[in-house]
Amino acid sequence: MSTGERKDPYAGFRFSVEIEGIVVGGFSEVSGLQAETEFEEIQEGGVNDFVHKLPKRTKYPNIVLKRGITDSDVLWKWHQEVVNGKINRTNIFVTLLDNEGKGKWRWSFIEAYPVKWNSSDLKADGSVVTVETLEIAHNGIKKG
Repeated sequence: MSTGERKDPYAGFRFSVEIEGIVVGGFSEVSGLQAETEFEEIQEGGVNDFVHKLPKRTKYPNIVLKRGITDSDVLWKWHQEVVNGKINRTNIFVTLLDNEGKGKWRWSFIEAYPVKWNSSDLKADGSVVTVETLEIAHNGIKKG
């Protein structure tokens, strides 16, 4: 076995989010970076050691963006446009950064629009940052 250059994984806390046409601040969390291909199982008569698994369609869950609430209400307004029947689809880009801040992996979410907005609970006995969450539907994820 030959030894090559060591490739350490990138840290999950170094990322950036771009939303075309919408200026927003930094996000503390992004989830929903996923693609799942459904399959159909076909049993073949006389073959008892496996079941054929035939691919069908690929599904993409909604992505979820979280950030601390600030004076910027751009995400709220974008969701309110959807509530009022104006769907403004746009592309969203999530970029994973290396230790020097250079982009290494970039995912594109195609024709995205918000489908859910919420805020964390407000509690008088707490001292945590209030977080807004935006759930976004899209038509697929691509790398690059």
